[in-house]
Amino acid sequence: MSGVDTGGAVPDEATGGQEAAPETGVSVLTPRDVPLGGPRAMTVRRTLPQRARTTIGAWCFIDHYGPDDVTLTGGMDVAPHPHIGLQTVSWLFSGEIEHRDSLGSHAFVRPGELNLMTGGHGISHTEVSTPGTTVLHGVQLWVALPGEHRDAASDFRHHAPDPVHLDGAVVRVFLGTLAGDTSPVPAFSPLLGAEIVLEPGATTTLATDRSFEHGLLVDVGSVRMNGTPVRGAELGHLGPGHDEVTLTNETDAPARAVLVGGTPFEERIIMWWNFVGRTHEDISRAREDWEHGTRFGVVEGYDGDPIPAPQLPTTRLKPRGLPR
Repeated sequence: MSGVDTGGAVPDEATGGQEAAPETGVSVLTPRDVPLGGPRAMTVRRTLPQRARTTIGAWCFIDHYGPDDVTLTGGMDVAPHPHIGLQTVSWLFSGEIEHRDSLGSHAFVRPGELNLMTGGHGISHTEVSTPGTTVLHGVQLWVALPGEHRDAASDFRHHAPDPVHLDGAVVRVFLGTLAGDTSPVPAFSPLLGAEIVLEPGATTTLATDRSFEHGLLVDVGSVRMNGTPVRGAELGHLGPGHDEVTLTNETDAPARAVLVGGTPFEERIIMWWNFVGRTHEDISRAREDWEHGTRFGVVEGYDGDPIPAPQLPTTRLKPRGLPR
């Protein structure tokens, strides 16, 4: 998915809020609405990046969308666009998206199945909701590649994790290890990504890596994360130093959330449009390569023109990291 049509995921422009962390150690980040298209734009809710927090582990971008009636929104039709320095993680709750990329990959994103694309040195792709999709609902996440791997070869992986049934919860682990299950999909830094569905009134406690920080994006319902309420579309953040995370669904309907985590990402990065770099020159070169049709390859099978890169700002882009 393209960052933002008009310029990208730039922390300076993020206006979401973060409530002060209570005694539980959990702080809550609120989303901002971002349109992704023209007159019938599909609107997404973005919780990363923002001023209060740039990353959670190496997770640097979280978009949450739907449920959208595609007859009203037009669904998703993202023309060829480039990426560098990151991995895209696609996870759906409903609907279906057709993925094509410049490696020649042609795959479908379906509920409960991971599509992960690595765009280190450079890759381009398209994302289009399929004709049979009536309701589109899911998340798009990005992972920043650490400096030693930021020019990694392009790659594409698909994985359908088996559900792990716990007392009061069902967990699907798409990256890392949780609830006794480990995803076979490799990562370039210690990461966790999992969907968790809680039964009405249920509480589950999950053992976690104490070196990780964690984020809980609530999709449906309201969930207490270590005692702190996290409402729908909000992102709860828990810093390192915890051996477990306790999640409680206090409603009388199922609740669904996505838990992400990783060791704190200490590197300073620049996020601009669809690029993650370290310097203004990184971003400028990638933009020029995209505009001149080099580096990123060609996506076959899409009927339409590539998305042009926006103009760079008149001031130099500066790397940013977490406030600590």
